[in-house]
Amino acid sequence: MSNFLVRKVAVLGAGVMGAQIAAHCVNAKVPVVLFDLPAKEGPKNGIVQKAIDNLRKLSPAPLAVPELASLIEPANYEDDLAKLRECDLVIEAIAERMDWKHDLYAKVASAIGPQAIFATNTSGLSITELSKGMAPALLPRFCGVHFFNPPRYMHLVELIPTAHTQPAILDHLEAFLTTVLGKGVVRAKDTPNFIGNRVGVFGLLSAMIEAERFGLTYDVVDDLTGAKLGRARSGTFRTGDVVGLDTLAHVIKTMEDYLPDDPFAAHYGTPPVLAGLIKQGALGQKTGAGFFRKQGKAILRLDPAKGEYVPAEGKADDAVARILKNKDAGQRLQALRDSEHPQAQFLWAILRDTFQYIAVHLADIAGTARDVDFAMRWGFGHGVGPFELWQQAGWLQVAQWVQADIAAGKTLSSAPLPAWVTSGPVAERGGVHTPEGSWNPAAGRFEPRSGLPVYARQIFRAPLAGEGIVPLATGKTVFEDEAVRLWTLDRSGMDDVLIASFKTKMHTISPAVTLGLLRAVDLAEESYRGLVVWNPGEPFSAGADLQAIVPLFMSGGVQAVAPEEERLQQLMLRLRYAQVPTVAALAGMALGGGCELSVYCARRVAHIETYLGLVEVGVGLIPGGGGLTYLARRAAQERALAPDMPLMAFLKKYAFQAATAQVSKSAVEARRMGYLLDDDPIVFNVHEVLYAAIREAQSLHDTGWRAPWKEPFAAAGSEGIAMLSAQLVNMRDGGFISDYDYRLGHAIAEILCGGEIEAGSLVDEQWIMALERQTFMSLLGEPKTQERLMGMMQTGKPIRN
Repeated sequence: MSNFLVRKVAVLGAGVMGAQIAAHCVNAKVPVVLFDLPAKEGPKNGIVQKAIDNLRKLSPAPLAVPELASLIEPANYEDDLAKLRECDLVIEAIAERMDWKHDLYAKVASAIGPQAIFATNTSGLSITELSKGMAPALLPRFCGVHFFNPPRYMHLVELIPTAHTQPAILDHLEAFLTTVLGKGVVRAKDTPNFIGNRVGVFGLLSAMIEAERFGLTYDVVDDLTGAKLGRARSGTFRTGDVVGLDTLAHVIKTMEDYLPDDPFAAHYGTPPVLAGLIKQGALGQKTGAGFFRKQGKAILRLDPAKGEYVPAEGKADDAVARILKNKDAGQRLQALRDSEHPQAQFLWAILRDTFQYIAVHLADIAGTARDVDFAMRWGFGHGVGPFELWQQAGWLQVAQWVQADIAAGKTLSSAPLPAWVTSGPVAERGGVHTPEGSWNPAAGRFEPRSGLPVYARQIFRAPLAGEGIVPLATGKTVFEDEAVRLWTLDRSGMDDVLIASFKTKMHTISPAVTLGLLRAVDLAEESYRGLVVWNPGEPFSAGADLQAIVPLFMSGGVQAVAPEEERLQQLMLRLRYAQVPTVAALAGMALGGGCELSVYCARRVAHIETYLGLVEVGVGLIPGGGGLTYLARRAAQERALAPDMPLMAFLKKYAFQAATAQVSKSAVEARRMGYLLDDDPIVFNVHEVLYAAIREAQSLHDTGWRAPWKEPFAAAGSEGIAMLSAQLVNMRDGGFISDYDYRLGHAIAEILCGGEIEAGSLVDEQWIMALERQTFMSLLGEPKTQERLMGMMQTGKPIRN
């Protein structure tokens, strides 16, 4: 299997997880066959087809664009087992019943190809027990592959071997999951619920127990344990509702049934309130009620004492919220521990419970502490893993606090911290993560990260506190100021491409960033094979820096802003017509000016979860950095390839995208919206974007890159303006847009059509950009635009007026 390649996948089971795993395979252009039982009535593949059709309707969307659903091939176990022979990877994803899974394995085993990998997507059943009775030829190719829900968006996949699994199988599967499906892979030991669910569900149980102890309601707990704690916004109980309370109860029962000797076993039973909700059929979001229920626009929470739902209005106390804003982890935890406020005591308790739990169980469930931290970050939305937080807060100090609480009987178990916590290499190095690797208690050493070849594509792998890797502090600096860093990698073969990175908040484009990028183009043309614009983390760019633009306007009026606006447009043209290839390396949001910057580069390399759009109408402006110029030119170019079609057939889509601030829901959709081109690569692992962008720049250079010709293009003129304005009138009169939205939309139509000129007139980029500048400047003086600008700066949200 040295040249193993996953060319086709089969998924067994068209339930929630199976169908969505299949969806993500087709997102990545991997052919997939989705199996389920034959329907008792109607077409044999009716069950599967219904699941495929449902994928188009789900939110969040499992498909990059809905049309991809048609690429999933339906199949059933009665007629189509022969199709398994064509598949290199077979993933079983049926209900969590050991007997059902064994029955299915017996049915499909003989049809699976002699080289294919067979994997189960169980969320917590023993992989070893599932493998019992399996044919000897299949046993070495069997393992666990646990996707987290929803599979498109959750980065984590756990790989779990049995004692018989060939190591090469895991390596091949890890490479496929990492680079093709874009996942973060953690290898777990074959223990109940593996790593993510084991630690995550214990954390949820701890939160339920401690919330009751300190008298906190579900809404208060969720406000405390969501974004304020650096975790997923859904908090604790809303996360349970989203996952499904029946699913949650199943995972808890797995711990209860299979971990009777665990020192925390007394707390593994299903909490009475959870059991009561399940008995009533209140399973969370999928049934419309769980710990919370939506009633119209109002959110209600369960009051377990009353047995009814009441308004969910509880929030974190201001004093506790201020503690959580302290950026020093040690001071933050000490303040929580020392406070007498029940909310602070609750937070310290759940953090302490988790610290004790992961220390006691690390050797049982994972190879290293790194696996636990990544499982919680990638699978449960924690910004910082529990071991990372412990280490950031002061390893030995936190250990002493936990030991003191254990001795005082405050913890959920009397189990002491293992000896490695407070003595030996971990204590000496101040934590479990070091530049040499992360702590493996079973081996008694710090172990480096995986050296599989696939990780050579990840120039900066997901960072861990303690490793000391900071992207913007590595490589060779060519130029740096307060706004940008221009630099090169210190990796052989990749140090001949200049990289430009922003240092502004949300990677916004300030006047200083504009100047820095103009310098970058000059330097790249002088000494490098290309220029890549890349920003560590997300977003790529949230657009123009309003905090810099508005004060300029307030102090100097239009005259102060006009030179900056013109310079921004000059930057866009410099990127487009540079004598070396320019590449935007995109991940996350690329909005407004960030979108404009990307479309003016020679190429874009985009992560699948890249969201592009021209959203300036939300702040009462129009795209002023060349975005409308780009759309006008693109429409004319598309029409030139289809001369029998009218120009408006192409321009209309772009006009309404900008007028309604549409943002793509994936990189695939961005391609359909015109912000990505067909030859712009889309990569699935966010950590590979920089590597792919540098290689793209080098490839363009080596194949004789030349900047495009500065050619004039046809404009729709006054006829086009009239047609677009008529449709905007209908939208306004129908209540879909406000009067001011109509004005902005009309202005966009005028610019896109080249102004009041004859239809078919030839214009150039400078002509359209001049219209952009004039309109942008005039709108800055409008009271309603100023209201929108101030609203965005104060709340971070667009307003409509």
